[in-house]
Amino acid sequence: METIDQIPTSKIQRATKIIQTGAKVGVNYLKYYKDKLSTNEEEAREKLNDSNADDIYDGLKNLKGSALKVAQMLSMEKNILPKAYVDKFSLSQFSVPPLSAALVVKTFNTYFGRSPYDIFDSFDPIAVNAASIGQVHKATLGAKTLAIKIQYPGVSESIGSDLAMVKPMAKKLFNIKGSGSDVYFKEVEDKLMDETNYLLEVSESIKMAKACGQIENLQFPAYYKELSSERIITMDWMQGKHLSEFTANNTDKALGNKLGQALWDFYMYQVHHLKKFHADPHPGNFLVSDEGQLMVLDFGCIKDIPEDFYIPYFQLAQKEVLENPSLFKAKLYELEILRADDSPKEIDFFTELFKELLTVFTRPFQSEYFDFSNDTFFDKLGELGAQYSKNSELRNMNGNRGSRHFIYVNRTFFGLYNLLFDLKAENIHVNKYLPKFTNDLTN
Repeated sequence: METIDQIPTSKIQRATKIIQTGAKVGVNYLKYYKDKLSTNEEEAREKLNDSNADDIYDGLKNLKGSALKVAQMLSMEKNILPKAYVDKFSLSQFSVPPLSAALVVKTFNTYFGRSPYDIFDSFDPIAVNAASIGQVHKATLGAKTLAIKIQYPGVSESIGSDLAMVKPMAKKLFNIKGSGSDVYFKEVEDKLMDETNYLLEVSESIKMAKACGQIENLQFPAYYKELSSERIITMDWMQGKHLSEFTANNTDKALGNKLGQALWDFYMYQVHHLKKFHADPHPGNFLVSDEGQLMVLDFGCIKDIPEDFYIPYFQLAQKEVLENPSLFKAKLYELEILRADDSPKEIDFFTELFKELLTVFTRPFQSEYFDFSNDTFFDKLGELGAQYSKNSELRNMNGNRGSRHFIYVNRTFFGLYNLLFDLKAENIHVNKYLPKFTNDLTN
């Protein structure tokens, strides 16, 4: 197995790696322009996407940290990126080269003053899986089998510089321009800083497991504060299949529905009753036990929802708001989608755009039960994403829109929808935890 003996941690080292990756992408474009002369446009573009996805992922996987985390986040945007990028970046969820045994021991000595072999009865120096920010090892202590998550060196310290390097790409990809865009990057930076604070993660994990413990068909590991530190977390070992492995092979429709309901209930209880939620819904954070229970891992990314965002956001899911032009527009202003300095043309354009998007996006909330195995729903989401990504009028406008809270709330819903689609979950009781909002929808 390929392992890493050291990770570039200085700004110069990491910038050099990014520049080298950029040079490879440049060469790929030169080949693309040449290929277009001898083959059709679609085939040449597919070859370009494959080459770029390989080179970008290969360049980021040894950097670890927030640069790779951004790739992981993008891999969940199945309606934005070409399939080659989604497939390749998905590897960052739980399959990247791990730290070498020597570097693992050094990390333990730094944060505990002892080697893992002095702390645990047994410790496997070969990582079970490795992702963007940390990797997991198996250990035993007494009768307990434990999972030990170790953060890669330098991850926390490099977040700011990493985001500065990927900011130009993100601005181009998501059409962010003009003043005010820094608030979105600050939101991502703050959440990434939270994800590197392992003491915070242990505290949040314990609270979340306790708060959601009554939800049917869910399991959570126990966490051990005395065996955790700023960069190391110790928790119970949970035996099961990654959700992506389960969905790829599952033929038991009833089990898929049961897990889908548990997943939906887990998120809706958090959103509507706790007003905070697990904002990293990729398959690597969920396991399926042999007994058919959904096991939830990794509470590093927890997003709080302020009331002044929560109320108008979910009011937009109500038919009476979607079908009332003045109410709909009022909610768009509350959520900063429409702005006071917009021209009449921009107001009309973005009102129509979000009316179309939200009519589809909020469809699961329009009835008591929803079929997430429905290809039509996901095809329509994909069509809208493709349609607006190619819209020349939109590219000429300022796409810097919406409250900063949209970043993780929307990311979570898209991720949740995709997981439920992969489970082929049918007849999901969607409004089980949805509160009844006031009849005065202007509030």
